[in-house]
Amino acid sequence: MATAAWQEPVAPAAGGPGKWRRIISSILALGLIGIGLALELEAIVAVAVLFVLVVPFEKLFPRHRQKLRRPLVGTDIGFALAGPAFNVVGIAAAVIVGAISFAWLPGLLLRPLVGMIPAAILPFVGIALFDLAIYWTHRWYHEVPFLWRFHAIHHSTEHLDWVSGFRNHPLDGTLVAPAFFFLLAAGFSAEFTGVLAVVQFVLGIFLHANVRWRLRWLHKLVITPEFHHWHHANEPGAINSNYSVFLPAWDLIFGTYFMPRSRRPQRYGVSEFIPTGMVAQLRHPLRGMGNPLRLLRHPYRSTKAGFRFVKILLGDMKRSALRPRRRSHDEIPAF
Repeated sequence: MATAAWQEPVAPAAGGPGKWRRIISSILALGLIGIGLALELEAIVAVAVLFVLVVPFEKLFPRHRQKLRRPLVGTDIGFALAGPAFNVVGIAAAVIVGAISFAWLPGLLLRPLVGMIPAAILPFVGIALFDLAIYWTHRWYHEVPFLWRFHAIHHSTEHLDWVSGFRNHPLDGTLVAPAFFFLLAAGFSAEFTGVLAVVQFVLGIFLHANVRWRLRWLHKLVITPEFHHWHHANEPGAINSNYSVFLPAWDLIFGTYFMPRSRRPQRYGVSEFIPTGMVAQLRHPLRGMGNPLRLLRHPYRSTKAGFRFVKILLGDMKRSALRPRRRSHDEIPAF
């Protein structure tokens, strides 16, 4: 029997609960893709355009020899087609996270200074500030365990190519929210900030491409596929590195820049267990979180638990921010 585009091939089973779980997961995946296409039919056009634009370069200049129908490509295509449905959840979560992150407070403090910057150089300052905010949010999404459980879905892909960048948990989209609120509070327009967010997403998709271009002369100026492939590498020294989305300067300043001269990334993914299939990956970060309605049933206990959670979260963020700088951007042992 043919396998649907959004469903990965599975071993045949005689029956039992595993079979029914696969059937239910397939139905849910189909429903999410259907909702996504109903909300924005252009999603399928975007996937087709990306395929036409990027795949020829991947075939002419491949970084790694891999087939178009490589493992779990169906999962990534499913994430791409269901993207508009995920965006509804992601935007709602981003507004909440952006507000409670208090990133707008430093933005308000900077607002008088931003107002004095000449219009000609204001966009460049905006790009640098946006990238600085993204750098720290991205760093914490890697180094704070609770945030990593969502971002790990994106990093679980073991094959970087034209469609792998679409594999994102809807709640991982909150990564951009603090930077967005920060720039708005600092006095930058919503249009400018929105364009930066869109450019960051589109550029991220292309940086996952399976192309061998190294572009050494750009390494410390702007991010390149080489820079981002090292960010995804599951290799000694590469873990927790290269967090910037536009300018490597922040990784250089804060000691997370990793671009070895004598080798290139060969292995991607994460060492921990991440299930396969879109629906299973959507559920995986939510494990152990309990029923959100318990807040209504036990408001006092839930509030106390919420304060404990915030204390742990802030402690993890502090440890991440204060961890020692790396000694070199060349050959660095794992830590």
